Amino acid sequence: MTCVFCKIISSDIPATKEYEDSDLIAIQDIHPKAPVHLLIISKEHIPSLNEMTEASQPLLGKMIWQASRLAADKGIDGKGYKVVINCGPEGGQTVPHLHLHLIGGKNVAGIL
Repeated sequence: MTCVFCKIISSDIPATKEYEDSDLIAIQDIHPKAPVHLLIISKEHIPSLNEMTEASQPLLGKMIWQASRLAADKGIDGKGYKVVINCGPEGGQTVPHLHLHLIGGKNVAGIL
């Protein structure tokens, strides 16, 4: 296994977990762009949005819903936040494993 997120999911690499269930894990980004910068990662290894299937739709919906719950938990839901999914190298995706960024805690209009 060479995927860094798969290694985090299996606890082979430590990470600061903010949430975990049978489908997802949410961790703090190691290079945060804002006071709140979490990665919400699918436990299923899906390389990117391009590899999702119709059957993957509930998973993506759950990831986005969990982002809104974590935003509320972190107290950033009132002022606003950003949810970003990068896809492919030119889209800024650096880890080929489906994940989204939850970014907030300051004005993030120009971030990502």
